[in-house]
Amino acid sequence: MRSTRQQARFAGLLYLMLGLTAPIGLVYVPGQLIVRGDAVATAERIRSSEWLLRLGIASELIHQVIAVFLVLALYRLFSPVDQTHARLLVIFGALLSVPIMFVNVLNEVATLTLIGEAGFLDVFSRAERDALAYLFLRLHGQGISVASVFWGLWLFPFGLLVIRSGFIPAWLGWLLLIAGAGYLATSFTTLVLPQHAAFVESVASPLQFAEVPIIFWLLIRGARPGTDSS
Repeated sequence: MRSTRQQARFAGLLYLMLGLTAPIGLVYVPGQLIVRGDAVATAERIRSSEWLLRLGIASELIHQVIAVFLVLALYRLFSPVDQTHARLLVIFGALLSVPIMFVNVLNEVATLTLIGEAGFLDVFSRAERDALAYLFLRLHGQGISVASVFWGLWLFPFGLLVIRSGFIPAWLGWLLLIAGAGYLATSFTTLVLPQHAAFVESVASPLQFAEVPIIFWLLIRGARPGTDSS
């Protein structure tokens, strides 16, 4: 049976894998393919670099599978601290957000279908298919914003568990609460108050990086020395 320190380091390893794979599909691929407001140019980019969109799909599927195992590892680590908050961590971190992201990948699959050569789409003109492909990519972006609500919410029980644990410094828990607020502010304004999204994102997005220190603490230090008898 793993000691507390070993459990923490395993969770840190999964967290790092998540942090390395997620930006590919969530940030890099959309940034390379989407030409804001131009469906034709976006479709042409996808046709010339279809492999890139497929890489984004693979990235999202992989990092969401990793997310499931990460949340379970954190549950095992923190359930002795507070069962209620540990269960909330699982609900927000996996049971709600992961299905949203898996279903959201279908928007990218629809985009690939529309820019392909499927005969049953001949009833649409090329311009119409390009517009629909662009629409599905935009819907994919909105789906990420919906999932981001839960990426923010799960950091609150996670942060409280860290603060109360005694084997991880409390300041890391406070940073998780700050990161959670950043995710919620950005996703809420994007979905509900889009006219303010650019300003709020410029302020709140940097707060999300407050999640990073816990990754390296778990991976390198695990549990604080003196808190684990193993």
